[in-house]
Amino acid sequence: MTTHEHPTAPELDALDGLVRHTTVHGVPTLFAPRPGEITAGLAFRVGHADETLPTSGITHLVEHLALYHLGLSDLHYNGATADTYTLFHVTGDEDEVVTYLNSVCAALRDLPMERLETEKEILRTEAGSRGKGPLSLMPLWRYGAQGYGLSSYDELGTRSLTADQVRHWAETRFTRDNAALFLTADRVPAGLDLTLPAGRRFPTPAPSSALPVTPAYLRGEDGHLVFTSVVRRSTAAAVFAEVLGRALFQDLRQKGGYSYSAEADYSSRDADFATITAYADALPQKQDAAVGGFVDAFARLRAGRIEQAELDSARGKLLKRYDVPDLGATLLPSYALSLLTGHRIQSPGQLREDLEAVDVEDLRAVAREAWDGGLLQVPARGADWAGLTHAPHFSASGVSGTLHPSLEDDDVTLIIGEAGVTLSTPGGLVTVRYDACAAMTTRPDGARSLTGLDGFQVAVEPTLYGDVTAERIAVLDKAVPAAAVVPLPARPAAEIPQPREGTAPAPRTPTDGRKQPEGREPAGRVTGHFLLVTALATLWPVLLVALVVNGIKDSSPLGLAAVAGFALEFLLIRAARNLYRTGQPATPQ
Repeated sequence: MTTHEHPTAPELDALDGLVRHTTVHGVPTLFAPRPGEITAGLAFRVGHADETLPTSGITHLVEHLALYHLGLSDLHYNGATADTYTLFHVTGDEDEVVTYLNSVCAALRDLPMERLETEKEILRTEAGSRGKGPLSLMPLWRYGAQGYGLSSYDELGTRSLTADQVRHWAETRFTRDNAALFLTADRVPAGLDLTLPAGRRFPTPAPSSALPVTPAYLRGEDGHLVFTSVVRRSTAAAVFAEVLGRALFQDLRQKGGYSYSAEADYSSRDADFATITAYADALPQKQDAAVGGFVDAFARLRAGRIEQAELDSARGKLLKRYDVPDLGATLLPSYALSLLTGHRIQSPGQLREDLEAVDVEDLRAVAREAWDGGLLQVPARGADWAGLTHAPHFSASGVSGTLHPSLEDDDVTLIIGEAGVTLSTPGGLVTVRYDACAAMTTRPDGARSLTGLDGFQVAVEPTLYGDVTAERIAVLDKAVPAAAVVPLPARPAAEIPQPREGTAPAPRTPTDGRKQPEGREPAGRVTGHFLLVTALATLWPVLLVALVVNGIKDSSPLGLAAVAGFALEFLLIRAARNLYRTGQPATPQ
């Protein structure tokens, strides 16, 4: 074992006397003593947010493969993959900790690829049993189908990742230069072998945005009220989250009786920003009141109407985190992750000073920042009245191309173009452009599902739209980048959708079946046939009126002739409409 006991980075100087630090085989190592068994964690700066939608799950897959050989061990261990890091952790005596860490590093150097397909299936099973909570779609709405938004999606990569892709990910991301180790011990155990390939420290991903305007709101599930916002990381923001949680509990549960759960949370996103999350539940008959109470509570904090007792109570709770025995060992995980992500490392004394310095004006400033960047998921009607903007349910524009009418709804048309695909609905357009396609899944039966980086999704089902031929599907296959294509297995015949009268396809994204109708109608095609039929439809009523007037003057019977005339006018109008939308006088059946 090669160790060098010297500062691994200047920022660790703040921990002198509390946490010792060294390097083991090039891996920065932090350690501080605590009585009893040793807890160790080997963390890497790689997580879900570093992936793409087609490769989502690759980090989780490496984690599973690295732990496979320990499957029947009696060790108390586990692995975890988060947005920006992956952690292998264990608790045991010195020999058990060394055995675990050595095994993980050996596996990372040479992953058991014979287990690849089995572990992919295990991950799909895990995802199927996990379920989706009321907060699950918030990252998608804020970030889209990339980066931090990928946590809203199933791990699509477990369908198509190859051994070479997984091996390359491990070789480049699970390296000694992208790792940090912590140990609750007074020394580094003998026999530790953390040999890993050289690499580089990856910065946390730059955030994307799918929200053109904030604060914004969206309609979610009944019974759940969710709010998220991204704020600058600070002690004041952590205190504010505590004050917000207490205010919601008091107003929505104790005073109003609208909610059972009412709480708020502060969690780091990257080196510089954190996410504030607030949640409250409500019965259907009290949902509107719960939304009103939430908005009012937030408005009070934004106005700075915060009692000193509220601040003191929240501050006192956070200060208690530093009044524990073996404080250095307790703080090791957060210090290791701060080292990996590049966040400023502070000693407990500095953290206490920051807490003591927070005042009401600081909380007011955070409240305003949080509200201004907020996204509110409401279970009831909209929140425009509170000054929030409806989050985009439709794309700003469409593409031109061949028109394929829905066989289920005359008002829905699929457009396949050279630049992308658009689904035209009565509410608006949903567009995925090929150069901004996060992923396209393919089926042997010709079905394609395209998801844009902004989270919008268009499903191309040949059985549900007219004239979606193999040639039109070939346009998609040629235009979408190969790296974005995810082949899926064949479906049983019973699972291939068939047209149902009067049922419009869902316009957007993974599991929400989205949105309330709004937007504009798509443009159609003006052809010679369209102009001819439109002219006939315009002139025929004039001629029909003239015939009716002359018939009245001549006292001729008009009943059957008048009915036939009006029927012909109806058919002409319908033919003109279909020619404009589809280029054909009748909707294909």
